[in-house]
Amino acid sequence: MPGKPPRITLYSTAKCAHCRQLKQWLVQHKLRFQEFDIQRSQRAFKEFSRLGARGVPVLLVNGQRLDGFDAKRLHNLLGPYL
Repeated sequence: MPGKPPRITLYSTAKCAHCRQLKQWLVQHKLRFQEFDIQRSQRAFKEFSRLGARGVPVLLVNGQRLDGFDAKRLHNLLGPYL
């Protein structure tokens, strides 16, 4: 795990406060991520829907899913990369 950066994908919307918090957390911890706005991209919305997600943010880290913003769970999931 450590040594190779994690593959991080974020599904979000522009108006979502929790999405902004999550992005800020990732940037603060110098983690690179790919973001998809599900309201601006039909492809992103389809991928988001296939996940069975009900709300944003949805974060995928090397295939592991985290719904919502929870700093403790983020730290547990991404701790080896910090």
